[in-house]
Amino acid sequence: MSTPILEFVLKNYKNFNSRATRDALIAYWTHIDNGGRMFWAMAGAMSSAQLGITLAPAIREGLVHGLSVTGANIEESLFRLVAHDSYKDFPEYRYFTKQDDTRILNERMRRVTDTSIPEDEAFRAVEKFVVPMWKRASEKGDRRFWHEYFYELVLTIGEDLYEGNPEESWLLAAAKANLPIVVPGYEDSTFGNIFAAHVKVGDCNASIAKSGIEYMGAFYDQYGALSEGAGVGFFQIGGGIAGDFPICVVPSLKYDMESEAKPWAYFCQISDSTTSYGSYSGATPNEKITWDKLTEDTPMFVIESDATIVVPLMLSALLECKRHPAEARALMESAAR
Repeated sequence: MSTPILEFVLKNYKNFNSRATRDALIAYWTHIDNGGRMFWAMAGAMSSAQLGITLAPAIREGLVHGLSVTGANIEESLFRLVAHDSYKDFPEYRYFTKQDDTRILNERMRRVTDTSIPEDEAFRAVEKFVVPMWKRASEKGDRRFWHEYFYELVLTIGEDLYEGNPEESWLLAAAKANLPIVVPGYEDSTFGNIFAAHVKVGDCNASIAKSGIEYMGAFYDQYGALSEGAGVGFFQIGGGIAGDFPICVVPSLKYDMESEAKPWAYFCQISDSTTSYGSYSGATPNEKITWDKLTEDTPMFVIESDATIVVPLMLSALLECKRHPAEARALMESAAR
């Protein structure tokens, strides 16, 4: 059996969130199989949650063609690569007292739900490489996008510094593929704070990091290339700026740039935020029609569930589809009857 996960989903996922997962998976693969591309928006702490285990191979096998990520996600993918063995997990975090978390602080661990990032092996170890890069750029007057510093770093650090499996680093996979990427609001991250401190004391020039406005300017052109042919879909994990920033490129191209722009060819949001008043994370896709981000013909899916459960399942099934396309098509056609 070459497609066990796909077969499991098609057989068992019939209703509620499981049905939305199945339908989103089928539509994702159909879009890719027809020559389309897929752009991902990734919020939350997905890198700390080790999403790279399935995301990295998905990038390598052409299932992901561009990314919008928070500054936290891009740095945490690097942390997982260089400090994986130094992480500590806290499966009983729900029962912690304030004193328990104070103890974790004093152990120089930074808790992220049930896991933690080691201060010295992650933040401070990476800082030794990134800060000199910023200082050299300041001396030379170089200007780069935020992710370009991390792309260069992850491609140049020696394998002797790896603690994690490089095959499970989505940042390394994206850098090797030179994937288009935007990092909106990167100031809101640990290294955004570290950069701000070095700018404040005069070690670095703030201008060496290109702005979010410049990210959007570059994304205008990237979207044009990504949307050629069968178009580009939008696969969103969580809400916030990682999702809202890139999806706005379509109306901005049309109304602000007064140029042609294809609509997004697919939309799926995975979030445990339920629909609520004024909540972007919980807004239904239909709302995006009124902003000219999607159309009434766009395949739309909302999966109200935990992305750490849903996304690895979907990606594993999609990797099976990529490796066994004829079998996947036959199974999906049979399931539709």
